[in-house]
Amino acid sequence: MVRMLLALALIVAVIAGLGFYTGWFHFSSGNDDNSAHLTVSVDKDQIQKDKDKAVDAVQDLGQQAEDKVETTTQKAQE
Repeated sequence: MVRMLLALALIVAVIAGLGFYTGWFHFSSGNDDNSAHLTVSVDKDQIQKDKDKAVDAVQDLGQQAEDKVETTTQKAQE
């Protein structure tokens, strides 16, 4: 159970770090007389752009693998 919680915390930390690095999340803060405000903004457009890039990259890798298998199969048949 402890290992599962540790793994979950690690996954959340990696996603948060990646999100801040890629610009998915932004923090802003402000102060009033008796209170402090912290705002987290999520850039959904940036997330969608990065998702589309990842999908394209995976599809390209899949196509390259298919081409390589096809070439290898043709050579084996000869």
